[in-house]
Amino acid sequence: MFLVYYLVVILIKIYLMRLFYSAIVILLFTSSVYSQSDGINKNSSPFKIARLKYSGGGDWYNDPSAEVNMMEYLKKNTTIDVDEPKFYSVDVASDDIFNYPFILITGHGNIEFSPAEVARLRKYCESGGFLYADDDYGMDVAFKREIKKIFPDEELKELPFNHKIYNSQYSFPNGLPKIHEHDQKPPQGFGIYSKGRMCVYYTYETNISDGWADTKEHQDPPEKKEESFKMGTNIIVYSLMN
Repeated sequence: MFLVYYLVVILIKIYLMRLFYSAIVILLFTSSVYSQSDGINKNSSPFKIARLKYSGGGDWYNDPSAEVNMMEYLKKNTTIDVDEPKFYSVDVASDDIFNYPFILITGHGNIEFSPAEVARLRKYCESGGFLYADDDYGMDVAFKREIKKIFPDEELKELPFNHKIYNSQYSFPNGLPKIHEHDQKPPQGFGIYSKGRMCVYYTYETNISDGWADTKEHQDPPEKKEESFKMGTNIIVYSLMN
């Protein structure tokens, strides 16, 4: 009788152990699928910068050499695994944005996001993506209007000079460098946080990405171009570490 009881106990234990391990496997599989479909793995492939294509009439495509040169700089001056330096673009209406952990939006004119694009960009930011917006002297009003659609409960907050983005790789104790002068206003950097992480960074009155473009485009002096590349490196390093 005791032997039968002992065998029954053993069988029950084996059954419970199988249930336990099955639950673990299912949990791991579910987590894996979730991270692939809803999360952005910043280390799954070589780094690249994607330019955001948007509607509204603004020249989202201007200075296509900017990202190419910035990626070349990263290759030469950091240990970041950088993809082939070329102009990558992604449509705001496409789920392909989730393949890029770092997206640049710039231009001179109007920007318009549809309700579906607003939802997609919010999901992108909340899933680990980083949106860097650089005002090319002309998109400030439109960008602030559209980003408010994406984060209606958040404000663009000016970052203090001691924020990590200003010393993640190179030191900028006075905040953003002034790259391209237009109207004698000081450069400003603003951020939006979601779930405790800064996922949007907006630079105003500096035009960092102009400094990345080929010299023939804007004739920025060498020291200004170097500042733009160093600040660009800071932004990218910060985005990958947070």
